[in-house]
Amino acid sequence: MAVVVFLLPFSCFALFYLSFFFFSPYCPVSLLLGVKRHYKKRCQGRMRKHVGDLCLQAGMLQDALVHYHMAVELLRSVNDFLWLGAALEGLCSASVIFHYPGGTAGKSGARKPGVSSAADAGKRHRPGAQEVLIDPGALTANGISADTSTEIGRAKNCLSQEDIIEKYKEAISYYGKYKSAGVIELEACIKAVRVLAIQKRAMEASEFLQNAVYINLGQLSEEEKIQRYSVLSELYELIGFHRKSAFFKRVAAMQCVAPTIPEPGWKACYKLLLETLPGYSLSLDPKDFSKGTHRGWAAVQLRLLHELVYASRRMGNPGLSVRHLSFLLQTMLDFLSDQEKKEVTQSLENYTSKCPGGMEVISLPDGLKLPPVPFTKLPIVRSVSLLNLPVGLRPHKVKGLLAQGMSTASPFIYSPITVHSRGDERSKKIDFQWVQGDVCEVQLMVYNPMPFELRVENMGLLTSGVDFESLPAALSLPAESGLYPVTLVGVPRTAGNITINGYHTSVFGVSSDCILEGLMGVKSSGCMVEVVPSLPRLQLSTSLPRSAHLSTEDLSTSVSLQLFNGETQQLTITLENIGTETLNTLELTSKILSTKEKLFGEFLSWDLQDALSRLPLKSGQSISIPVNIRAKLDFSGQENLLHDLNDDGISVTGLPVSSPLRQVLKPRAENKPATTDASKSEYNHVKTLEAVLTFKYSGGAGQVEGYYRELSLGVRVDVEPSVFFTRVSTLPATSTRQCHLLLDVFNSTEHQLTLSAKNNQDLVLHASECQRMAIQVDKFDFESLPVMDHDASGLSTVRQQEEKRQQVQGGLINSTLDIHWTISSLQRGGEASVEGVLNQLILEHLQLAPLQWDVLVNGKPCDCDVVADCNVGDAVPLEVKLTNRSKSAVGPFSLTVVPFQDYQNGVQNYELQDAVTFIGSNTFYINSVKPTEDSVCVGALLFLYTGDFFLNIKFQDDSAGRELPPAWFCLPSVHIKAQEPIEAGA
Repeated sequence: MAVVVFLLPFSCFALFYLSFFFFSPYCPVSLLLGVKRHYKKRCQGRMRKHVGDLCLQAGMLQDALVHYHMAVELLRSVNDFLWLGAALEGLCSASVIFHYPGGTAGKSGARKPGVSSAADAGKRHRPGAQEVLIDPGALTANGISADTSTEIGRAKNCLSQEDIIEKYKEAISYYGKYKSAGVIELEACIKAVRVLAIQKRAMEASEFLQNAVYINLGQLSEEEKIQRYSVLSELYELIGFHRKSAFFKRVAAMQCVAPTIPEPGWKACYKLLLETLPGYSLSLDPKDFSKGTHRGWAAVQLRLLHELVYASRRMGNPGLSVRHLSFLLQTMLDFLSDQEKKEVTQSLENYTSKCPGGMEVISLPDGLKLPPVPFTKLPIVRSVSLLNLPVGLRPHKVKGLLAQGMSTASPFIYSPITVHSRGDERSKKIDFQWVQGDVCEVQLMVYNPMPFELRVENMGLLTSGVDFESLPAALSLPAESGLYPVTLVGVPRTAGNITINGYHTSVFGVSSDCILEGLMGVKSSGCMVEVVPSLPRLQLSTSLPRSAHLSTEDLSTSVSLQLFNGETQQLTITLENIGTETLNTLELTSKILSTKEKLFGEFLSWDLQDALSRLPLKSGQSISIPVNIRAKLDFSGQENLLHDLNDDGISVTGLPVSSPLRQVLKPRAENKPATTDASKSEYNHVKTLEAVLTFKYSGGAGQVEGYYRELSLGVRVDVEPSVFFTRVSTLPATSTRQCHLLLDVFNSTEHQLTLSAKNNQDLVLHASECQRMAIQVDKFDFESLPVMDHDASGLSTVRQQEEKRQQVQGGLINSTLDIHWTISSLQRGGEASVEGVLNQLILEHLQLAPLQWDVLVNGKPCDCDVVADCNVGDAVPLEVKLTNRSKSAVGPFSLTVVPFQDYQNGVQNYELQDAVTFIGSNTFYINSVKPTEDSVCVGALLFLYTGDFFLNIKFQDDSAGRELPPAWFCLPSVHIKAQEPIEAGA
């Protein structure tokens, strides 16, 4: 029944009392007698309309439709427009009840019981009323067919859905003829809009509402105005015109605080303003503004947010004003001018000085909750990068434990059906580790969009996973700074996996927690990193000043120094434990970086035993490690430096010579000038050696988990040339086991230099001077050197094996010669190595022959210019001994002894048959001699005259196999002096 009453025309009650006056017995008879015919029809039409209203109220829908139709026909004929509009409105109301049993306030549904039933309809039907044909078989228990469309289709007097709207338009047009019928006209418009809303005819409904806006209702109170605009807003919302609805709701809100109201309702105004937000595509959740492009009219949204701020301030709620103003600044920053940005921030600072803004949720009395507004645009973050620890603090896993930590979930290296995680990149784990207790860094690239300097206070990290102590920072960004790097630091206090969730700031008095997941356009390679247990921390210092790092290595620190070639300098390295954990293990290794220069000997050498004996090293303690740096490059020089020097211009050790540099600069007769500038620059070229010393250490809880740290020290040495060996040759000595090594030495420094060798005189060289040094050396038994295992040393090619063999032989020769140079003016010195200047031919000359020959005369060895004395006429025993030091058997050989005399004038006399005779044969035969064995041949000579005699021993290899090198048959010269026997009496 309530539904029917709601849909009744607004004027039915007024017309009811009016009709009662006309048809009551108290009405004057003279009025009835004087009524004209058309007046009679008017009265009949109005009565029919009145009866229709009563039937509609009584629930007799069919009778109401009949009476409304008859009223419309009668009133139309007499042009009674006001009542005609009312009758049309009643007809529309009855038809709406037929079409929409559920009412116009909601969705159409089944008709409620009690509206009309078959029994009630029979009882209330008056004789003479027009019948409405309804099939009795189609009726349900309540008298109405379940299929309302069939029932309506059979109702003769019911309007169709289209006719309902047309009749409403007609009725409203009739109401519009009367200025005093504004309220009735407004109500009819509202009813028509509700019907059109059900029919989803929004555009036609908007026309009715537009007409309702301009209906003059006379003098209305402020409450009536607020109610009128609120109803219009609801109707616009009903037909889907959200922005239009928001407009009238905002008008209603402004009406709540109109100047004419003695006590403005700011709370009601604020509540209505909140309800307008969806219509203007506004949401109080800042997350809705980070999902893409901006929606809605920014200028209107700005105006509305300003009104919210003002209303909340007038309500006496500064916290609410701060929240709305923060929301405005965060979401509308791109649409604010520079002047507006300054004004908004100044207002925000004024508000926050009284009530600071935070991240708490604000609950309103009506249950609405305002989410926090983090300032993700003040400043704007473009990228987030977790920084690795400094090189010297990075943890490393012991290689043996790496395989144990690998996942064994699948036996396959890769499976194409593996389900890969497609989550956000921020969930990826970074491939480096942080260490518990160490300061860790996260770098943010930020941008200040404000036209003035932006001060950010209390900026720190938001983390989860482990206990993390964030160290807040304060920064000041210049106006429109562009990308600016900001490093946030903190200390993890426990081990595990830590996730960087975001950062917190305090800007303009508003504290913000900015979560990375909600930031758009932020580049990140991952925000999860593993924190390993604590490790000791060493600080490295050296006796040399620091220098720039080497370009090819990540180093903790670097040192550089300048050395002459062959010079050695000691570097003292101090390691101090500045951490909290105890140092338990320490290892030291070195690596020489790739260089084109050939290096001889050990570049870096040290003794770690003293340092290891002081472990464990507690916090605050230190140890020192001496490291020797030796720059020993190739000392060989090209022969073109002295290609113009004659042998006469070079002296042996101790003999003065004229400066060879002048001879180099002087062209020879063949007009072949020396390239002095190129040669000089070549020998003054500074070469560079680079190496890395790596300290591997561990301790504490990290050592238990198999972690350690590395501290790297880069060493750069600029090597200046000291001396060069420009030419090397050998001369035979008087002994077969010795020879003379001739070295042409060039001083490439700008200082006077002294060169010394073992058991030899010192040689003084002026700047850019060259002299020859002759050193008598014993030949070397290279066969006695230990045999190298080429497979173990990794030397695959024959060339590499030969180079290694020559290097070993050169090292033996160099250590034997022990050549050193000294610059007295600089108090510096070093060694001069011949390892790089000895070629294969020189090595063969310096090598002791595998076949050692010993000649004894009268039991005395004849070597080194030893003269054997004998008496004329006495038999002189001659013994030749062969010792085989080779690796294979040699022989057989035949030796022939031929005596001769040397007259020291180039003439040698071999015709000595009358002066020397052999006791026996002068030819000896030696059978095959196995390795490490020897063979001795014995004979005798008889000298018939006095004089100096020499023995020439000739060889003949009787073996049918290979020929042995002539150097293997180098016998000492035999000099015998025959004298007259001394008589005993003399």
